[in-house]
Amino acid sequence: MTFPKAVKAGVATLALLTIPFAAQAADVPIKAPYYKGAPRSVVSYYNWTGFYAGVNAGYGFGTSTWSLPAASPKPKGFLAGGTLGYNWQSGAIVYGIEGDFDWSNVKGSVNCAVVTTCETSSNWLATFRGRVGYAFDRWLPYITAGGAYGNVKATATTGAVSTSASSAQFGWTFGAGLEYAFMGNWTAKLEYLYVDLGSFNAGIAPVVNNVSFKESIVRAGINYKFSGPIFSRY
Repeated sequence: MTFPKAVKAGVATLALLTIPFAAQAADVPIKAPYYKGAPRSVVSYYNWTGFYAGVNAGYGFGTSTWSLPAASPKPKGFLAGGTLGYNWQSGAIVYGIEGDFDWSNVKGSVNCAVVTTCETSSNWLATFRGRVGYAFDRWLPYITAGGAYGNVKATATTGAVSTSASSAQFGWTFGAGLEYAFMGNWTAKLEYLYVDLGSFNAGIAPVVNNVSFKESIVRAGINYKFSGPIFSRY
C-alpha cells in the first residue's frame, strides 16, 4: 500500500470512529443558564434612633373648679418652651422618652361672689413622658403618656384687695402626635396633650378651699436629632 492510499484509509477509519461519539454527544442535554432574577433593590428608611432637643409652642385651654365659693374659671393662653428626648427604633416601632419645660400664660377668671372675682392661672408646666410610635419612613405617628408637674395659682379679688395662693402640683398627662423628618436630622411635630394637675387647698381666708386644674394643650415643635445614622434598612 502506497503512502497516499494509507492516508486515505486512516482518514476513513477516523471518520467511522467519530460517528458513535457524535451521536452520543447529541443525546447529552444542554444545561440552561441559571436565572437569578433581577437584582434586589435596597430601600433605605429614615432612622429615628438618637438623642434630640428642640423647642415647642402652643395653646392651652382647660377648666378649674373652686369648692368655696363655687366657681368654674376656664383658663386659656399660650405656652412655649424646650424639649429633650431619646428615641430607639426596632424595625418600624419607635420607643422614646421625652421631657419638656414650658413657660405658660394660661389663666381665666369668673365672678364668684357679688363683688369677688376668682382666677386660676398656671405660669409654668413640665411633663416627662414615654412615647411609642410606628414609623412610616419619615412619618411617625405616636401616643404618649406620663407625669406632669406645674404651678397652679388661685387669686380672689374683692374690690382693690387681692389674696392668692399657689402650689407646685404633680399630676399626669397623655396624648398623641405626628412627627415628620423634613431635612437631615431636623424633625417637626404636631401634638395634643391632656394634663390633670389635681387640686390643692388654697386656704385663702375663709372663702377658698380646694382648687383644681385640668388643661388641654395643642402645640407644634421642631427638634434636632444629635446621634445615630440618618438612614437604616429593615
